[in-house]
Amino acid sequence: MKLSRRGAVEPFHAMDVLAEATKRRAAGRPVISMAVGQPVHPAPQAAREAARRALEIGRIGYTDALGLLSLRQAIADFYRSRHGVTVDPGRIAITTGSSAGFNLAFLALFDAGDRVAIARPGYPAYRNILAALGIETVEIEVSAENGFTLTPEALQAAGRIDGVLLASPANPTGTVTGRANLAALSAYCRDNGIAFISDEIYHGLTFVGEEATALEFGDDAVIINSFSKYYCMTGWRIGWMVLPEKLVRPVERIAQSLYISAPELSQIAAEAALGAEAELNVYRDAYRVNRDFLVERLPQLGFSIASPMDGAFYAYVDVSRFTNDSMAFARRMLVETDVAATPGIDFDPRDGHHTMRFSYAGSFGEMSEAVDRLARWLA
Repeated sequence: MKLSRRGAVEPFHAMDVLAEATKRRAAGRPVISMAVGQPVHPAPQAAREAARRALEIGRIGYTDALGLLSLRQAIADFYRSRHGVTVDPGRIAITTGSSAGFNLAFLALFDAGDRVAIARPGYPAYRNILAALGIETVEIEVSAENGFTLTPEALQAAGRIDGVLLASPANPTGTVTGRANLAALSAYCRDNGIAFISDEIYHGLTFVGEEATALEFGDDAVIINSFSKYYCMTGWRIGWMVLPEKLVRPVERIAQSLYISAPELSQIAAEAALGAEAELNVYRDAYRVNRDFLVERLPQLGFSIASPMDGAFYAYVDVSRFTNDSMAFARRMLVETDVAATPGIDFDPRDGHHTMRFSYAGSFGEMSEAVDRLARWLA
């Protein structure tokens, strides 16, 4: 049997680490996973209650490919109240998680051979999906010199660019791109005919800096967001896109064939979750406590903070004091301490051999116990 070259993309190492951690936990090991960005908290109570009521009725089926109109209207109301921008619900598409949103955006915007700029270090699925589609990834190094974010100057130096994908808050760096920088990037893309995709899935989890949506600067950006992170609904696989008007029908046509629709049960729960900010902000405050704890304790272990922990729930650290092979270090750490974290090579193929990402989306007790184990191990 002949296999497609599309399957030869790099593995998502964070998921491989999670799989190994799950296997060890099933064998009775006291594993603490700091490998993936999965909140320890359940979906909001209102979301679970809405899903329960829907299951009692029992008729869960297809929806329109773009999603339930009531959910799309609720998301439009969210943008008006949270960001002061008006969005036509007709421009909103409900997706099977943000992952489907990226697939749909890449398929609708780019052809094989096009060039899309992303930050390095950055979320590995961007690179892998683009590669599978035959789209060239242009990785632009971000560091303290450019505020750990993409800039018009860096894009101009990269040559021909057909698209730009920026996350704020970012994974793994935690970077929050400020309003002025986001406006400048949006304007640069508009002026140069470049498609701009704004990954906003960690909105609601900003601890330092300004949280802005690219919608504040025009209607031509593609916005991708999700109920997985702030809303604690990873396994519900539900997200959304806000699209430029001319992209709505192309995305709808592709979604009809790829997904039919996002799960109706998840859409019903998501609509209820939008009204659960009081509960969710308690969870966010717990992540802040975890963040402040790790900002202090990780450097004491010898893991220097490699980028600002301004948003999301990740600590990206330099582990070169201990290793020059982050993959081997992650495996050994899991075996010898039962603490799972993600090797930096996942996020930075060039320089990630000496970095690691620790997720602090777990409980404070887990964070404290993990640091105690690592302290004993490294000593």
